[in-house]
Amino acid sequence: MRYPELSYWLSTVDEPLAPRPSLPGDTLADVVIVGAGYTGLWTAYYLTAADPTLRVVVLEAEIAGYGASGRNGGWCSALFPTSLPALARRHGRDAALAMQRAMHETVREVGRVVAAEGIDCDWAYGGTVVLARTAAQLDRARAEVATARAYGLDDGDLVLLDATEASARCAAEGVLGGTYTPHCAAVHPARLVRGLARAVERRGVTIHERTRVTAVRPGAAVTPAGTVRAPVVVRATEGYTPGLPGLRRTVAPVYSLMIATEPLTAATWAAIGLAARETFADHRHMVIYGQRTGDGRLAFGGRGAPYHFGSRVRPAYDREPRVFAALRRTLSELFPVLGPDVPVTHTWGGPLGVARDWAASVGLDRATGLAWAGGYVGDGVGTSNLAGRTLADLIRGEDSDLTALPWVNHRSPRWEPEPVRWLAVNTGLKIMQSADRAELRTSRPSRRAATFTRLLGH
Repeated sequence: MRYPELSYWLSTVDEPLAPRPSLPGDTLADVVIVGAGYTGLWTAYYLTAADPTLRVVVLEAEIAGYGASGRNGGWCSALFPTSLPALARRHGRDAALAMQRAMHETVREVGRVVAAEGIDCDWAYGGTVVLARTAAQLDRARAEVATARAYGLDDGDLVLLDATEASARCAAEGVLGGTYTPHCAAVHPARLVRGLARAVERRGVTIHERTRVTAVRPGAAVTPAGTVRAPVVVRATEGYTPGLPGLRRTVAPVYSLMIATEPLTAATWAAIGLAARETFADHRHMVIYGQRTGDGRLAFGGRGAPYHFGSRVRPAYDREPRVFAALRRTLSELFPVLGPDVPVTHTWGGPLGVARDWAASVGLDRATGLAWAGGYVGDGVGTSNLAGRTLADLIRGEDSDLTALPWVNHRSPRWEPEPVRWLAVNTGLKIMQSADRAELRTSRPSRRAATFTRLLGH
């Protein structure tokens, strides 16, 4: 497999992508982790930081960063897939606010580790601007800020922007206003995950790549090459989780696709903005996201690819020409300075994990020794760090502020069997796409899209 072709990010890492040695046979560990993405590597990092004597083994089907960790939009954000009101309904207002504050701190923590470990990943703490380009989007921006205020968050966390203020940060076409939060950094995600892999190896962690786990059970991770036996087994497989026996309905793997332009001129960037390398999006229903990369490209992505029957994950699904074309159109609509034929050099995609109740979770079943984290709904760059710190405390039996957060040991319901799952997910995607088109035509909010969003708990 040609790993650099999986994403723009993996094509521009600062090291060869030669796989590390595979598992040579049966072995013993204190903790075995399945998956060498952010979640697995952060868990290994904090476990060995707290107790260097622990024998930690990480098993990876391909290479570190093969999945979403090497293909995402590069937002290390404080976004959490469950809204503050939804968290408050389930766990209370104080717990909801504690979760949000923990996410704010997580962005700073990742930046601290990047500096401490010398990871060159184009880290830029520029925050996020989310634009409003229709009246309905502006209503949603106002509502988001009002909700933040109701939970005690102030202008230092989230602020409403008028048209001039929003355009000063990101000069997209037709901006009416927006929101800004400082709690986000733009990052080169593949360099981050690859640097993290080197950091955990320096701490004594063993990573076996090209070692596919075929079963996870109490006390063991099973592979064709051998079994790693350990009192604690951590599942850190996110969108690839349905490929493990008995876990097909745990998360739905939904694809997100991206494009990257050639490096843009200084004059073009002067017209677009993002001078502080703010990450950007807008308040439409169907998620879009972008960043100004460290080498001056515009990396831009969004949802819209179909969910595949039976939660199948295939390399062929990474590429949907229809979605890539739609992303190019959207980018040129946002920034006419790019022209109708956006100069795209890279296209890629991959699956992310969505739990049935839209709730990310982390936990440890002490009776079985099975631990897990995931269901990030595309917000995993930051959330995975919080998961790794939390798992390290749970595994070591430490009671802490992290282990008291409301997502700990949350059990999401399973997704419905097929064909209901296929119909529900793809119908929801179409409803949101239709709602966005209608809002652009009429500037009226869609009740159907809002209802679908509430049903998913977002």
